[in-house]
Amino acid sequence: MKELNPLLHSQLRLAVMSILMNVEEADFVYLKEKTESTAGNLSVQLDKLSNAGYISVEKGFLGRKTRTVCRITDMGRQAFEEYVEALKSYLNL
Repeated sequence: MKELNPLLHSQLRLAVMSILMNVEEADFVYLKEKTESTAGNLSVQLDKLSNAGYISVEKGFLGRKTRTVCRITDMGRQAFEEYVEALKSYLNL
């Protein structure tokens, strides 16, 4: 059986990656609302995904407010697809 990627096996990181697989980009507020996570926890998990090269994080301003936008990278897309395939092998799908 294929090994499940421990970086993606975390509930919050898997949720973030699942969302980003289906949108061009998502801002921090949107991800926080969709995952129902705290700002601090989400921030830590986004850093882990970014450091792994799975997502890109762009910080900027929208007017006077800060805005953080996340996008999945090609490496992240591949890692997610491999994770799903490994999960399917456990489920015999």
